[in-house]
Amino acid sequence: MRWDGLRSSNVEDRRGLGGPVAIGGGGLGLLAIVVISMLFGADPRQVLEQVGGGQTQQVQQRQPGQARPDDKLAEFSSAVLASTEQTWRQEFSARGSTYEEPRLVLYDGYTQTGCGGGQAAMGPFYCPLDHRVYLDLSFFRELDQRFGAPGDFAGAYVIAHEVGHHVQTLLGVSDRVRAAQQSGGRSRANALSVRLELQADCLAGVWAHHANARQKIIEPGDVEEGIRAASAVGDDTLSRASGRAIAPDAFTHGSSEQRVSWFQTGYQSGRMEACDTFNSGRA
Repeated sequence: MRWDGLRSSNVEDRRGLGGPVAIGGGGLGLLAIVVISMLFGADPRQVLEQVGGGQTQQVQQRQPGQARPDDKLAEFSSAVLASTEQTWRQEFSARGSTYEEPRLVLYDGYTQTGCGGGQAAMGPFYCPLDHRVYLDLSFFRELDQRFGAPGDFAGAYVIAHEVGHHVQTLLGVSDRVRAAQQSGGRSRANALSVRLELQADCLAGVWAHHANARQKIIEPGDVEEGIRAASAVGDDTLSRASGRAIAPDAFTHGSSEQRVSWFQTGYQSGRMEACDTFNSGRA
């Protein structure tokens, strides 16, 4: 992926300022433990305590100006964010509105967010209350080593997916989904959550389409990296990794096949309108 020369001014670097972080995991890894526990309705904090014995470690504090091994990843994340800003400014402007840019918060282990405490074990996430994407850069290692989805474009897909949630917030989609989830049971709430996540996958594909048309960022193999990442975080794939039976009614993000399919829809069409997962007849 070509990303040199791109930088965003909307990056908030909190690395080295984190609090205690739970450790443990019995081989699954923190990210996998928490994602899987959330899929099946468990409290991630309790799971971490049970698996890791309640142990914690303190994040090493960074001295001002001190270089870090993950600085290159921080620059890369800033470049991806800058690329999404260019795409969504253009797309919103074409529709007669203004794109409000989100902020990307880089942190180690733990940080406070507008949605409560955030932990690295939760993976990258978006908080609609403060319009921020939160990312512990160790996730890229998890994506490679635990989920078998290496490559810079795999990481870019994940960031673009979270920015997709920001786009949904600006468009009012997220609020409508949350309201609809209150009027039905757990199965309906999960089904709506899947549609929301698949739309964010599609919007990540829309970003990739326009970013490549404008900046020629995609190199051979990049799209395949994005597809592997989308497949790796499908609910069915995570269920198999945890040794649990596949329960579609419990899905909250969509199957691997669905996530790949909607990412490709966005990438091939480049149209936000193609990302209407809620009224589409396809799964």
